[in-house]
Amino acid sequence: MRLQDQLAYVNKHSFNNFSFRIGLNIGPVVAGVIGTRKPQYDIWGNTVNVASRMDSTGLDDKIQVTEEMYKLLKDKDFDLVPRGRVKVKGKGEMMTYFLEGPRPHAEPKS
Repeated sequence: MRLQDQLAYVNKHSFNNFSFRIGLNIGPVVAGVIGTRKPQYDIWGNTVNVASRMDSTGLDDKIQVTEEMYKLLKDKDFDLVPRGRVKVKGKGEMMTYFLEGPRPHAEPKS
């Protein structure tokens, strides 16, 4: 969400209209360095692949999350809106949600 705020700032002050999508998932990953001539750090696994699919099937300027992320965040201070079922390559249809932002806190009573 901070990245979205920063991109909005860049767009406002550079007279551009950049946008991006974000996909989130949760779970185990495998990480390591590959290559001998030009080593690169990389991550692999189902968690990474599904997060990538959340990005590629998402909408511009939105954060799309899996049902597992929804379950983790729903009782925290975040607003999530159901997007519905989305066809995800290699997974079939998955229920997805948009992370809309932090839930506004009630104003303290004086």
